[in-house]
Amino acid sequence: MNHSEENNDVDVAAAAAARQKKIDDWLPVTASRNAKWWYSTFHNLTAMVGAGVLTLPFAMSNMGWGPGATVLLLSWIITLYTLWQMVEMHEMVPGKRFDRYHELGRHAFGDKLGLWIVIPQQIIVEVGTCIVYTVTGAKSLKKVHDTICPDCRDIRTSYWIVIFASVNFVLAQCPNFNSISAISFGAAAMSLMYSTISWCASIAKGVEPDVNYGLRATNSTDAVFNFLSALGDVAFAYAGHNVVLEIQATMPSTPETPSKKPMWRGVILAYIGVAFCYLPVAFIGYYVFGNSVDDNILITLERPSWLIATANLFVFVHVVGGYQVFAMPVFDMIETYMVTKLNFPPSAVLRVTTRSVYVALTTLVAICIPFFGSLLGFLGGFASAPTSFFLPCVIWLKLIKPKRYGLSWTINWICIVFGVLLMILSPIAAMRNIVMSAKDYKFFS
Repeated sequence: MNHSEENNDVDVAAAAAARQKKIDDWLPVTASRNAKWWYSTFHNLTAMVGAGVLTLPFAMSNMGWGPGATVLLLSWIITLYTLWQMVEMHEMVPGKRFDRYHELGRHAFGDKLGLWIVIPQQIIVEVGTCIVYTVTGAKSLKKVHDTICPDCRDIRTSYWIVIFASVNFVLAQCPNFNSISAISFGAAAMSLMYSTISWCASIAKGVEPDVNYGLRATNSTDAVFNFLSALGDVAFAYAGHNVVLEIQATMPSTPETPSKKPMWRGVILAYIGVAFCYLPVAFIGYYVFGNSVDDNILITLERPSWLIATANLFVFVHVVGGYQVFAMPVFDMIETYMVTKLNFPPSAVLRVTTRSVYVALTTLVAICIPFFGSLLGFLGGFASAPTSFFLPCVIWLKLIKPKRYGLSWTINWICIVFGVLLMILSPIAAMRNIVMSAKDYKFFS
């Protein structure tokens, strides 16, 4: 090879590197790497605590005290452990960062298989959560309206969904994770506030005189399926792993202070917040109302109406922030595909177009299928259980290779067995619920 050919190769490599850097500086996950450690606290808290926390007393009423408390605490411990694994693996290869879940998957399972294992599950969880949050946010706004003005004309949920979407059309234009940190902080604060309202109002109401802690079901078949369904409800309360590497990608990293240090600090604080939201709501709600609790504890509480309206408003603000946190990795995937595979130049026009189309599509699905929440129990079992409960453990065993039958190896296999059982059993119960309720479902309702 002569001198001029060598120079040409160097120039081509330099041009490719420069183009890649330009793309990385534009994409939402890698654009900004100067996040503070506390950003990871509220991003993780916003992603983890969904409005599903309000269904936890109902889940407890389908499981009973012993199994219910065990499943709640075990899920908290297992998902904290798998989250720690992901934070550790972010920079396991010197000089390289796995900024996205699928990049870690590709490193573990190979380019093709890694993509197919991670991306479909990640998309189901993230897009599904965005749709559910659209329905939840709209219903919360509707409840605020109906509580404040019980004599006003009834407004269909579809109109509230459009109002919710109009907020997201604007917020979706925020370019990257760091630019939504204020929204995420507000959402995390709201989740703590409506959780606190739920359990404080329950205490103020006092234990029902004829409270019953027996299982809700009247026969053993119902009891088994209700238990499996509740298992799913608890498992899907921990779906934040789908965005954790993308959040860590925004942290600065140096050889002296790798990104895992500030990230882990934020995660610990976020998980204390998760426990503060989940455990009092689940235990106090069930203790006060027993098996007569509704599937949303705010409905059971009813009074004082101003407080319930306020709590629903907090739910609305929280799911707006949650929508943004879960949509950001999806925006990243779409925009990466557009600029690397379809060769679109990175531009504001491309960003506005792709994100507006995404918000419009999630809104359309929410309007067409307002019972999407029941479907998520089914989809979530296939997608949320693997990505949060056992996929990190499988990747850990493959890459770290702990000593067989040692402590790390055993803990990982326990998590894998628990997660696989969740993945198989909870969709069965969700499918049965869908079949039994199908006659009540109305499209475009």
